[in-house]
Amino acid sequence: MAFPKPSAVLELLKPVTWFPPMWAFACGAVSSGQAISDHGFLVLAGMVLAGPMVCASSQAANDWFDRHVDAINEPHRPIPSGRIPGRWGLYIALIWTALSMLWAWPLGEWAFKATLLGLLLAWGYSAPPFRFKKDGWIGNAACGLSYEGLAWVTGAAVMLGGALPGYRILLMAGLYSLAAHGIMTLNDFKAIEGDRQMGVWSLPVQLGVKRAAGTACWVMLLPQFVVVALLLHWQQVGHATAVLLLIYAQVPLMMRFMRDPVARALSLSAFGVPLLVAGMMVSAFALRSL
Repeated sequence: MAFPKPSAVLELLKPVTWFPPMWAFACGAVSSGQAISDHGFLVLAGMVLAGPMVCASSQAANDWFDRHVDAINEPHRPIPSGRIPGRWGLYIALIWTALSMLWAWPLGEWAFKATLLGLLLAWGYSAPPFRFKKDGWIGNAACGLSYEGLAWVTGAAVMLGGALPGYRILLMAGLYSLAAHGIMTLNDFKAIEGDRQMGVWSLPVQLGVKRAAGTACWVMLLPQFVVVALLLHWQQVGHATAVLLLIYAQVPLMMRFMRDPVARALSLSAFGVPLLVAGMMVSAFALRSL
């Protein structure tokens, strides 16, 4: 049996995608109110869990079950190009999933449960019979919940000794999970033709390019405005103002994106999304101060 090269395995696991869940985990750790310096090893272990373990597992599973779509959209990817030979894509996804569960076990009950749910969503997103990604509404919701909400909750739970975080943390994690739905839609503009041919009903396929672009922007913006309202309600005026300024900085980028969504989706991801996730950390510090 031919073995894949380590460089091809690393490309399959897509390190560039690890940042969002690792950042969300860090937001959860900050929002818990616990001293980061006293739990440095736990924070590091949790960030490894969120990114190089759980997220990498989901990327490997997605590439295996999307290999026919990638043969159209991205034939240079490791599996369709043959650099991950045979069924090694599936084996790597299974091995990484098992390692993720083993890694999560010592981090506490709720962290382990959140990890299991995240892995189930990751496999359900890509694998039949569920294959949530065939519908852009359901698939992007599963991704947003796994990448942002569950990672945030896990970060807080780890810092709280495995206990379930309070309602403010759960609410904030839920709102940013919803915003992440819009972020996930941005990734779909590069794969419209292959998705259409293979029956994947992403939002650009379902709604058309312009309507999907508008939907993505509003789904990103509205939860952030709710965050601002909540922070004001909790008397965190400075943090609310900072999040509001970050929102307004996103708007010109979104307006530019709307003029040519297919060509400018990557630009909005590169420059607009960091402003959104910066607001996540501002909100985490607001919760910490409570």
